[in-house]
Amino acid sequence: PNPPLLRGGNESNVPLARGENESNSSLPKKEKIDLGVPVFELTMNDRTISQQGTGKISILSPAELEIAEVTADPGVARTGASTDFSRMTPLPKGTRATIIGREGEWIRLDYGAWIKASEVRIVKDSVPPRSIIRSARSRQVPGWTEVLFPLEIPVPVTVQEGERTFTLTLYNTTAQTDIIRLDDDPVISSLVWQQTSPLQVQYTFNLKSAQQWGYKLRYDGTTLVLSLKHPPANTSMMPNSSAKPLSGIKILLDPGHGGPQDSGGVGPTGYREKTVALIVSKLVREELVNRGANVVMTRVEDVDLDLPPRVEMIQKEEPAIAISIHYNALPDNGDAINTKGVGAFWFHPQAHSLGMFLHNYLVANLNRPSYGVFWNNLAMTRPAVTPSVLMELGFMINPEEFEWIVNPTEQQKLAEAIAQGITEWFASVK
Repeated sequence: PNPPLLRGGNESNVPLARGENESNSSLPKKEKIDLGVPVFELTMNDRTISQQGTGKISILSPAELEIAEVTADPGVARTGASTDFSRMTPLPKGTRATIIGREGEWIRLDYGAWIKASEVRIVKDSVPPRSIIRSARSRQVPGWTEVLFPLEIPVPVTVQEGERTFTLTLYNTTAQTDIIRLDDDPVISSLVWQQTSPLQVQYTFNLKSAQQWGYKLRYDGTTLVLSLKHPPANTSMMPNSSAKPLSGIKILLDPGHGGPQDSGGVGPTGYREKTVALIVSKLVREELVNRGANVVMTRVEDVDLDLPPRVEMIQKEEPAIAISIHYNALPDNGDAINTKGVGAFWFHPQAHSLGMFLHNYLVANLNRPSYGVFWNNLAMTRPAVTPSVLMELGFMINPEEFEWIVNPTEQQKLAEAIAQGITEWFASVK
């Protein structure tokens, strides 16, 4: 059969869109043009079916377009109008963009992302946000390099981490760049930029190391501030210091779950994931401290602790790495006998090396089965301020693995292996 053809019913009467600076004397400058209700036609095998659309089509004057300003800190941008769609780079508070679509509680921004209406405010009587950028400069603050991009208005941005590269894209922006100052830096080796489209400027930072340690984005007025974290300072390399390999390195441990409302997975005897996660996390803390690390824990008791406060602690502490300790569970129809093993989860590319290294180290040195290494959009892997991974150290419901999980001798061996794996990973990425 011939492939079906789908087209709008009034397409022959739809005026062509024009560039911003083109003139069209027949098009009113400040009036909406109503094109009515669309009719859709589906043609297949010489048979045509028509159906009227459920909405109207209008052409708006630029003066009537709504402008969204991000009020959340940050705004969660997605690829579609639902939390089922993937996350994009979060939008810094203050970002402005033209609204080009609506679907339920979601609005679509002009650079392609969707955001909840509750995370923005509507700015009336505004022209579509556009900016010129003429220069950029960098400065160093304790632990970070800040790159400042002076803009006329806060515009949407995205970032992409590559192999020894960090790419920042500014939308609704045109370059008139004449000078960029970038002095010798602990992180950045060089910077190149290009106007990839009429309203899109891309800055690519070539980095001195393949391992990236974290980044932050914020608007200071209309100046975009990109912060790139320096490698962790290791005081064991300083004269007259102890030889402990993790001296001067801050590590955050997050014992999963906790409290009466969130017990996590449950073993065959009713033993709770929250309990063993806290026990092992404390043992890991002791091993890391013995190696010189400064260890911060999200909880040290059996208390309720939601995910947002845990994430906020990572953002505030800005550790060298963050590790969330968990044990796995299965759905009711899962194969509890044959499903087992150590798993690692990461979200930002900067965390992939850590997750892979720890997974492989535990599997090899403890002779444990592998469940796998996964990219996953989890709350505890999303913080961009540091490499953050979530470890699933076994399956609570697997009878054989459960015996290993709750054995105090094996818990100590596991803690030693995690701490030594972290130590060897730091040595491998110097």
